[in-house]
Amino acid sequence: MLVRAITLAGGLTAVAGFSQQYIHRLSGAVDELSRVVAEFDADAAALGLSRGEALDQLAQGGAFGAERASTMEETMARQVRLSSDLAALRDASPFVRASQPVRFTDNEIAARTYEDFKPAVPLTVEGVVFAGAGFFAGFVVIGALLALLRLPFRRRQTAA
Repeated sequence: MLVRAITLAGGLTAVAGFSQQYIHRLSGAVDELSRVVAEFDADAAALGLSRGEALDQLAQGGAFGAERASTMEETMARQVRLSSDLAALRDASPFVRASQPVRFTDNEIAARTYEDFKPAVPLTVEGVVFAGAGFFAGFVVIGALLALLRLPFRRRQTAA
């Protein structure tokens, strides 16, 4: 029973860590897609066109224009979908995120997150080294501060 509980806790922790890193990548993707869509909208507005009119004109510009218009429509749809996923995941707790796999909809982002995934706890060699060094430094500093604070009280005790 204890092994199952530990296994479950480990699995939930890994999912929570992965989802956190996925959200970071998702946020970056949404920012970049929003920039591309905003630039397209600005170009259209500069010519007095709506987004739809600009896409229509682009599509009429030959094979390349039609392909680019299709790509822009897909980019705009992806930006809307990822923005929705990001908003929902940011508002959810780590355990709720783990229960919402439908919000991890972008295979490209998930694959890149998995490739670069390192747990947020020090399970890598460099993580253990830095955690150990931090623990040792904190131990020494706090120990020295406590020793300094006790120093006046020790002198009084020895004088009595």
